[in-house]
Amino acid sequence: MSSNDPLAALSEAGVSIWLDDLSRDRMDSGSLDTLIRDRHLVGVTTNPTIFAGALAKGTAYDEQVAELAARDASVETAVHEITTSDVRRACDVFRPTWEATDRVDGRVSLEVDPRLAHDTAATEAEAAALWEAVDRPNLYIKIPATVEGVPAIARTLAAGISVNVTLIFSVDRYREVMDAYLEGLEQAKANGHDLRSITSVASFFVSRVDSEVDKRLDALGSPAAEALRGKAAIANARLAFAAYEEVFGSERWQALAEEGARPQRPLWASTGVKDPAYSDTRYVDELVTSGVVNTMPEKTLFAAADHATVAGDTVRGTGSASQEVFDALAREGVDIDDVYVVLENEGVAKFEKSWEELLETVSGQLTKAKDSTR
Repeated sequence: MSSNDPLAALSEAGVSIWLDDLSRDRMDSGSLDTLIRDRHLVGVTTNPTIFAGALAKGTAYDEQVAELAARDASVETAVHEITTSDVRRACDVFRPTWEATDRVDGRVSLEVDPRLAHDTAATEAEAAALWEAVDRPNLYIKIPATVEGVPAIARTLAAGISVNVTLIFSVDRYREVMDAYLEGLEQAKANGHDLRSITSVASFFVSRVDSEVDKRLDALGSPAAEALRGKAAIANARLAFAAYEEVFGSERWQALAEEGARPQRPLWASTGVKDPAYSDTRYVDELVTSGVVNTMPEKTLFAAADHATVAGDTVRGTGSASQEVFDALAREGVDIDDVYVVLENEGVAKFEKSWEELLETVSGQLTKAKDSTR
């Protein structure tokens, strides 16, 4: 089966396949059930862009929008109720997967308001409110790995809430995130929570690294720079995995594992290929190892289903070769630390813009619904 089914081979290699998309129409049409049944899908992630796009198309939300308009709900309330409704329902769809995988997969992620990315206390409060509103054990609350987000991650985990840490670009920040996970679990234990019920993934962004580094290499224009195009993102992710192996092989982690804690799995995010010069499955093929998640946009999922190459583990044992890529980038004058700063700032700004677009979309639909009843 696996030889004719790359997604089955990927799953058998220990990669959990998630979809970077969710909409009410996808659930109403049965598309989500089909992907779970036929495409080895075991989770989904959401973000403001996805919700804005779903709300702008079709009629799936008309009834709820009309009800919200009738009680004169605010735009913020409407967004909260619409998104939590979809995520709660998706959690129920994935509940059998959650149970079958011993609570590892079958996960659905919901993001805190990205405008709070630089406010620790507000992020922590919103995470708790969303967790309570959805009220499903297989939910992940998405919190960005900004400087201010990292302590909110630890505090949210300490409260017994599972977290999908998003917008991680550098290995240094990833180490801070893993430390926050361990700190959060240690505090959760002290707070009396069952560590078996608290899990996390760390979303390490991939394709955006190549986009930014390649732009800088193209500006240099040298043969050596040209030879480095398309190498940074995969090397970055592989170095992140080496850091993961180190942290989750430590005595500090073993003490938590003995209490039932589970590792914070690396999640490969932003795996859609943006440069047409590259294979459309390269961020699937080159990041295969057990115990990770690859969350793909639908286009990448279908490309992977058709022609992904799953040829054993392509991550473990690659740390030295990956470090050589970064040494070569440094020799060419690429400031990789600046790359990470730019990518994090852009990532937060993009999510904030998408959130504003989501608010505008819902505001327009509420107005339209009110006008239709006059």
